[in-house]
Amino acid sequence: MDKLDVIFKLQQSLNDDIEARRGINFSREEWMQKEVLAMISELSEVLDEVNFKWWKNPKAIDDAALKGELVDVLHFFVSMCLKSGMTADELFSLYKAKNQENFDRQYGRSQKQGYEVGGDTNG
Repeated sequence: MDKLDVIFKLQQSLNDDIEARRGINFSREEWMQKEVLAMISELSEVLDEVNFKWWKNPKAIDDAALKGELVDVLHFFVSMCLKSGMTADELFSLYKAKNQENFDRQYGRSQKQGYEVGGDTNG
C-alpha cells in the first residue's frame, strides 16, 4: 500500500469514527459544505503562521506549527475526496493529467484560451 492509499484509509477511519461517535448523518452536500468551511478555517491558520498581516510586526515562522496546519488542510481535503467517491488512485491519475495540462498551458500546447505562448502579459 502506498503512502497516499494509507492517508485515504486513515482518513476514512477517522471520518467513520467521528460520524459514529457524534451521531452525525449529514448529506453529501452538507458534508462538502462543512469540509470546505473547515478547510478555509485551516488555510486561515496557515496564513497566520506566515506573517500575512503587514500591519503587524513579523515573527519568526514556526515550521512545526506551519506543517501542522498544512496537515490539517490535507485532512479536510482528503475527507472531501472520500465524500466525493474519489479513491487515492483516482486522485493520483487526475492529478497527473491536470499537471500535464498545466505544463501544456505554460508551453502553448493547450487548447485552453489565454495560454498562448507570447500572449499579452497585461491581461
